[in-house]
Amino acid sequence: MTSSALTKPQVRDLLAKRLRFCIHGSCSFCKFDVAAPRKKARADFYRNYDSMKDFEEMRKAGIFQSAK
Repeated sequence: MTSSALTKPQVRDLLAKRLRFCIHGSCSFCKFDVAAPRKKARADFYRNYDSMKDFEEMRKAGIFQSAK
């Protein structure tokens, strides 16, 4: 039987390398899949938002007690 020597697993700096990869991956995911769509949706909402119209609708619905 021939025995071949197995290569030793990398133990030194393994955690640092994995964390570096995971942190960059999660930051990219957060930026492009979460933050960017929320930012775009918020900008789209406030582009045509009329605060006085919204206030009048809430006032007519009776939400505010001080404004009649």
